[in-house]
Amino acid sequence: MQQSKPRVFSGIQPTGNIHLGNYLGAVKNWVDSQDSYENIFCVVNSHAITIPQDPKILHQKTYDLCAMLLACGINPQKSTLFIQSTIQEHTSLAWLLTCITPMGDLSRMTQFKDKSQKNPKNIFAGLFNYPNLMSADILLYKSNFVPVGEDQKQHIELARDTAMRFNRDFGETFVVPEPLILKEGARIMGLDDPSKKMSKSSSDKPNHSIALIDAPEVIVKKFKKATTDSEGIIAFDKKRAGVYNLLNIYQCFTKESQEAIEAEFFGLGYGKLKERVAEVVVEGLRPIRESYEKLINQKDYLHKILEEGEKCAREIATATYKEAKEKMGLV
Repeated sequence: MQQSKPRVFSGIQPTGNIHLGNYLGAVKNWVDSQDSYENIFCVVNSHAITIPQDPKILHQKTYDLCAMLLACGINPQKSTLFIQSTIQEHTSLAWLLTCITPMGDLSRMTQFKDKSQKNPKNIFAGLFNYPNLMSADILLYKSNFVPVGEDQKQHIELARDTAMRFNRDFGETFVVPEPLILKEGARIMGLDDPSKKMSKSSSDKPNHSIALIDAPEVIVKKFKKATTDSEGIIAFDKKRAGVYNLLNIYQCFTKESQEAIEAEFFGLGYGKLKERVAEVVVEGLRPIRESYEKLINQKDYLHKILEEGEKCAREIATATYKEAKEKMGLV
């Protein structure tokens, strides 16, 4: 496949419900950049099984997420969208990379440390090795860029190191990817604890995140309970995490300057701030929610888009894996 624009690879796991942080920090930027890059978007369901999953729920969540990405604005005429497990070259290349990755590199990965601490009785080898699968996802498509937040740069560094090691030992094969760091809205924090990034893994905390499928009344209720502070001043002050988070969300939807937003809320209380943030979020997410509700009931259309995306992705993946395995001496 001839490449005319820089290629970008992005992946998202089908666990939990995609939330406001996922949308503002990643997916919205994917949508907005579709004309600038050759985009390959992947629902990385093979990553999800590094911790125990209910097979039926995982299967359904995979298709739910595909529908949500399309509802958010991923255009199959401009971008490639597919499901990771439908292309076996992902796991096949991951094995090749596992064989050249020092264990020390994997043991330093912060997500392994975090997840193993949260699930001390369910630490499987897949959780330790999954960064190699992530590297395979990226390198398989000879990606130039990978959109990440500041907290995810470690994974791109591993992919870069692995690519350079392979190229050095077996000959020039992989593109060494660069992180595409996105600033605005890249870190949306939890409404209940604004010191922690909004996370899909906090499903046991009902007021932690805003799911894109949340009903308007649910969104309003969650914002009313959002953590603030006792100062009563509405300003963009990073030291006051709760208020800063609400203002950051408001700015992402309104596109107003910080000065204009502070002037708008001057003299008003936190109750009014929460009310207005909820209003702009409800209206901003309305077309996404309505589009999702239509797409999730159009199974044939959804499968058709995913099959076309798989075909396009497979063309690149097959050629890259064949090149890599032959250079390593595999028949």
